[in-house]
Amino acid sequence: MKTIKVVPFFTVFSAFLTFLLCLPLLAYAHCDTLDGPVVQTARESLEKSDITPVLKWVQVKDEKEIRVAFDKALAVRAMGPEAKELADMYFFETLVRIHRAGEGAPYTGLKPGAAVDPAVAMADKSLESGSVDKLVDVLTKAMAKGIRERFQQTSEKQKNAEKSVEQGRQYVEAYVVFTHYVEGLHGLIGGKHGGH
Repeated sequence: MKTIKVVPFFTVFSAFLTFLLCLPLLAYAHCDTLDGPVVQTARESLEKSDITPVLKWVQVKDEKEIRVAFDKALAVRAMGPEAKELADMYFFETLVRIHRAGEGAPYTGLKPGAAVDPAVAMADKSLESGSVDKLVDVLTKAMAKGIRERFQQTSEKQKNAEKSVEQGRQYVEAYVVFTHYVEGLHGLIGGKHGGH
């Protein structure tokens, strides 16, 4: 009796599903960085003693908590350079934690700026430059490459799918990866997985 190999299919399927579910978290994780837009806005707000710019990063229901944290940070900052550094970090962490909760994302601490996904960094640069052309070009090429590679792998396995059960399973495994990749991309394009 031949043993049915089910593990590779479910392993690939689970890995791919996990990737798709994590896309919103990966895409917006730059809000967790010390060089990201949330902390940059917080730095400016603390220097100017003006909370208004940071309020856009939190939901209305969280505004009171941010105001309290901001006032505490300002009071402690006046106690000297070390206190200022501690107060700033307290405010950054509070603001980012509440911002992330508002996105429905976990807060796992502040990260160095190097943690920013290159595509997100390009998105920020496109906003700074006023042109999205380079970002569109890079992402379009990456998407096309991903589709073509998965298509090629699936197409090759399809040729032998009827020769044996094992080859048929290899085809189905590739087919699932290919179609779910395309479906995931389509969902992202249509806004189904987007989620800030």
